[in-house]
Amino acid sequence: MKAGDELPPLEIAVTRTLIVAGALASRDYQDVHHDPELARSKGSPDIFMNILTTNGLVGRYLTDHFGPAAVLRKVAIRLGAPNYPGDTMVLRGRVEEVVGDTAVVRVTGDNGIGRHVSGTVTLTVPTAAAEGTGTVRPGGAG
Repeated sequence: MKAGDELPPLEIAVTRTLIVAGALASRDYQDVHHDPELARSKGSPDIFMNILTTNGLVGRYLTDHFGPAAVLRKVAIRLGAPNYPGDTMVLRGRVEEVVGDTAVVRVTGDNGIGRHVSGTVTLTVPTAAAEGTGTVRPGGAG
């Protein structure tokens, strides 16, 4: 793991089920995340994903790549274009900085209408995995 490393992209189908399940799992009962008619009455074309679901997907993206021993220390993301049902979000990452076993990764997620999420994640990766000698999930470093 070194600065400049690009992570492989991850495509995530944005389904109605994913949006509603993510909202329920994070106890976000706002109607714009589960009721299409009420979302439309508030000016949205449909329900849309909440930030906590996006946050979880960003975390999944990084732990899928760096392995289950990776620990997310700081997640600083900002939302942009909404994730609506029927779209696909593509997450991408780039290692910005590495100091010891700690890395800062810039993450973006784009969908059919624009940039849904952008930000940085600081994580620690055990030395063996960071050097490419550890065991991590298929498709990840190592």
